[in-house]
Amino acid sequence: MSVPVAGGNALAPVAILLIEDDEVIRRSVTMALERYGYRVTSAGDGLTGLELFREGRHDLLLLDVMLPGLDGIGLCRRVRETSMDPILMMSARGDALDVVSGLEAGADDYVVKPVDTAVLVARIRSLLRRATFSPAARPEDADRPAKRAPLVFGDLTIDTAGLEVFHAGEPVALAPSELRLLLEFAANPGVVLDRQMLLRNVWEYGWHGDSRVVDLCVQRLRRKIGAERIQTVRGFGYKLRR
Repeated sequence: MSVPVAGGNALAPVAILLIEDDEVIRRSVTMALERYGYRVTSAGDGLTGLELFREGRHDLLLLDVMLPGLDGIGLCRRVRETSMDPILMMSARGDALDVVSGLEAGADDYVVKPVDTAVLVARIRSLLRRATFSPAARPEDADRPAKRAPLVFGDLTIDTAGLEVFHAGEPVALAPSELRLLLEFAANPGVVLDRQMLLRNVWEYGWHGDSRVVDLCVQRLRRKIGAERIQTVRGFGYKLRR
C-alpha cells in the first residue's frame, strides 16, 4: 500500500472503494480523490458494493450509511466478517444514531456530509497510516535486540513486532483502530488515558474530535480481549489492567 504524498503524487495508487447512492456526491468525491492520486472504484448501492469488495483488492472502503439494497451498517458488518481493511463511513449531518451504529458495526472512523475535500483526504491518510502502522523505535531501545519479547497481561499477549494479538492463546483479529488503541494502552499499562489523549495519539485528531469514536472502539476491543482487561475510570478515561 502506498499513500499519496503532498501534491497528489503517489508511488502506487491507493485503491479506494466508494459506495454512495447519490450520483452527484459519488462523482464529485471520486473526482476529488482522483486529483489526490487515489484510484477509486464506486458503486451506487450496498449489494453492488459488496460484490466489488469481494471481487477486488482495496486499501480502504468509504461507505455512505443510507444505501439501497444493503445499507452501510449491514455492509460494514458483512465486510468485517472477512476483512480488517480500514472503513470510513459518511453520515448525514447531526444523525448521531448513524454514527454510533456505524462505529459499532466495525467502522474505523466517520465523516459528516457534506465534507470538505481536505478533511476527507486527511481522514483517509490517517486511516491508511494506522493500517500500515509499526511501532516506532525509541532511543532507550537502541541497545536492545531488534526482536522484543511479547507483552503479556494475564491471558492477553501482544506481539508488538509482528503486530499480533492473542487472547487465551487464540489469535485475535483487530481492525486498524482497535490495534492502535490496544498498543497505546499496552505502552502505558496501569496509566489512565483520557479520551482526548487517545484521540490525539490513536486517531490523530485535535481537541475537537468526537469522543464517541473512543468509547465505541473500546467496547469493540473489550468484546475481543475480555471486558475486564480495560477498566473505565469514571470522569477520567480508561486504563489497561496489568
